[in-house]
Amino acid sequence: MSWFLRKKKNILTSIDERKDLPKGLWYRTPSGKIIDTEVLKKNSYVSPEDGYHVRIHSKEYFEILFDNGNFSEMDIKMISKDPIKWKDYKKYTDRIREARKKTSLYDAIRTGIGKIKGLDVVISCMDFSFIGGSMGSVVGEKISRAIKYCIEKKFPYILISKSGGARIMESSFSLMQMAKTIARLTQLRDARIPYISVLTDPTTGGVTASYALLGDINIAEPGALIGFAGPRVIKETIGKDLPEGFQTSEFLIDHGFIDLISSRTELKQNIFNLISMMM
Repeated sequence: MSWFLRKKKNILTSIDERKDLPKGLWYRTPSGKIIDTEVLKKNSYVSPEDGYHVRIHSKEYFEILFDNGNFSEMDIKMISKDPIKWKDYKKYTDRIREARKKTSLYDAIRTGIGKIKGLDVVISCMDFSFIGGSMGSVVGEKISRAIKYCIEKKFPYILISKSGGARIMESSFSLMQMAKTIARLTQLRDARIPYISVLTDPTTGGVTASYALLGDINIAEPGALIGFAGPRVIKETIGKDLPEGFQTSEFLIDHGFIDLISSRTELKQNIFNLISMMM
């Protein structure tokens, strides 16, 4: 048994010679399951162990949904202004600059034009990493332009929501986007062009109160947090305890707010099937 005994005390390997494992090889889900990140990526960032849907960004959604990940992006460099000269402990313009540097995004939504199984579609996808996916003037304008393009080209529209709600730094200008996007969606409906809304974790606030729940078909990912105000605010307002699982996809489908819960691994096929029937 002497083969495993040290002949010298202490570890003599220098720090430079030690080979650390690369970061990001494994992902731990909230239930404690450990998954190889390559396996996770190949499974559309859904844990094969427990079905947990990892939060992802527009880049990953576009890769999952568009054929071969190919698409052209609309209105890329649209940037938020500072209409009310907002300042708390830092200026709104500084927040925008920091968010752009951190995420390499221009705002909290991107719009891509491409194909799903050969069908032409337009997909707008929100990014929670950019100021909590908050809805400001740029988000509203990009959605408006995307819908206008769909009306002109007769392309179905898919909107993936992931947001903390209206962007407080733009005040009423942010709230105006609710009416603006609803008006555009009315035009899309009148043109008899399908609109599919995909609600992911989290979808809250003014986004839920406007375009997120106005789809011809509302799809949600399993376990997603979907609601307007937070549970604590609602409980204090109505003075009652809330049901178990309140504001989850599963609760909302039981109460008629959404039409389908779809795993991300089946999302592309489900959207294709729905569009094929609706067109």
